[in-house]
Amino acid sequence: MFSEKIEEISQKKKEIFAFVYSFITFTSVIQMNRTMALNHRRTNILELIKKNGFAKVQTLSKTFEVTEVTIRQDLEFLEKEGYVHREHGGVYIDKDNLTKSQLNLLNEANLEKKKEIAQKAVCFIQEGDSIILDSGSTTTELAKLLKNFRQLTVITNSLSVAMILVDNPNIDLIMTGGELKVQTMSLTGELAAESFKNIHVNKLFLATAGISSTLKLTYPTLSDLVVKSAMIKSADAIYLLADSSKLGSSAFANLGPASLIQTLITDSDISGEFALELKNAGIQIV
Repeated sequence: MFSEKIEEISQKKKEIFAFVYSFITFTSVIQMNRTMALNHRRTNILELIKKNGFAKVQTLSKTFEVTEVTIRQDLEFLEKEGYVHREHGGVYIDKDNLTKSQLNLLNEANLEKKKEIAQKAVCFIQEGDSIILDSGSTTTELAKLLKNFRQLTVITNSLSVAMILVDNPNIDLIMTGGELKVQTMSLTGELAAESFKNIHVNKLFLATAGISSTLKLTYPTLSDLVVKSAMIKSADAIYLLADSSKLGSSAFANLGPASLIQTLITDSDISGEFALELKNAGIQIV
């Protein structure tokens, strides 16, 4: 009788232990799956931001089907890890903390298209011109084609452009002042904008983060807008250099309608529908 009681208690202990073990295993699996999903989402968020350079909280929330609060927590984590910078409802990539190979991949995105655009753009530049070269990977490709010019004045807010042109004594090179934006190696903000106040040039070669589906010129940060606006006011002719991946794409800050420019220089992959919309807005496409 006593031994049966001991056996019964022992059996109950085994059942309790089995239940507790199963519960712990179950919750551990759930937690592991949640952690994996969390890491997977954050990795995908980072890849998306790397691809586009910038992303809005609202867009990320819809893309990954989670709340904006959850996205902000993800972005806070990525910022603490040094991958991104958050600003006014959005986030942009921190190129300073990317590895060299990652940075090269970003810079080489659509490189052949950017070279094609640069080759088209250089045809609009003549000896004796005064031009503004905005900061950007496509305008940097254009700068590489100017090294043999004998008489040219170039004003730029791009350190990359300046480093390319500095060895040509026949180019009068003028750099703006401003706050250094390490992500794009450019000078920005009110001081940069002030540099264009008393300047008049023949041509501006402008960059953009994207032309939205509603035909707005967009940029990653608000500090970009005051500089781009000052550049536009200083030029007679305004050429926008943008590869086809930027057409129909939008970044955080809205400069204004695409009709601020006169000519879009792009690659051959522009869609016929988007090209027609731009032409209807009075924009020439090259």
